[in-house]
Amino acid sequence: MRIFDPHIHMTSRTTDDYEAMYAAGVRAVVEPSFWLGQPRTDPASFYDYFDALLGWEPFRAAQYGIAHHCTLALNPKEANDPRCRPVLDALPRYLAKDCVVAVGEIGYDSMTPAEDTAVAAQLQLAAAHGLPALVHTPHRDKLAGLHRTLDVVRESSLPVERVLLDHLNETTVEHAKDSGCWLGFSVYPDTKMDEDRMVTILKTYGTEKILVNSAADWGKSDPLKTRKVADAMLAAGFGEDDVDQVLWRNPAAFYGLSGRLRLDVPKPEGLHEGNSVLRGGE
Repeated sequence: MRIFDPHIHMTSRTTDDYEAMYAAGVRAVVEPSFWLGQPRTDPASFYDYFDALLGWEPFRAAQYGIAHHCTLALNPKEANDPRCRPVLDALPRYLAKDCVVAVGEIGYDSMTPAEDTAVAAQLQLAAAHGLPALVHTPHRDKLAGLHRTLDVVRESSLPVERVLLDHLNETTVEHAKDSGCWLGFSVYPDTKMDEDRMVTILKTYGTEKILVNSAADWGKSDPLKTRKVADAMLAAGFGEDDVDQVLWRNPAAFYGLSGRLRLDVPKPEGLHEGNSVLRGGE
């Protein structure tokens, strides 16, 4: 089984996680830039973070046989802080980098005018750089937030076929599917989606243009949720080809729209599926 986690924050995870992910079948990840928990007070802190996503994290992932790409953006939460808005002016030089496969996470947190400005500007940047966009739908007032998101997307120069709407659930999936965008679902231990709910959505709406991610970060989360969804799909009667479509081919197709996706990371010597021997620092 091969797995592509299309949304995971490995900066927040350990090398043990990389090892366990490889053993579970994960061979590729995309790491969106996001809010780190502690508010950033200067644009320079974003640039150091972006540099780590472009350099250090791909190197760290490759040691464990996993291809690492990223998406870069001014995230919705920090779009409301005037101290962070100069990041929008600096983004073009980062979006030109080979490891960047989309603009993201963009979208809405509290649905403020500042967020309107940031998401519209970054959709235009995605169009200008030939990149797709990863859009964070808000955790509160989800349906209203989805409609507001779709309004801004339709007003932009970026085609809906190049937009991934993430953090969807049962209240938003039908409207999102009707939009023509790609559909993303985050599977968490206690919040967002779980494996059984995800399987129900796949039974109802099919497997086309649907991506499943762990969104694992510094909170209570699980970087193996993609594998657990795959196992739940098989237990529910889906075939191996269905699993491969949702957990590999769909994310590869979406991020492949960037023209930059590279999935051929060699397996390091001594690293075995189900019996990895590498340890952090080796």
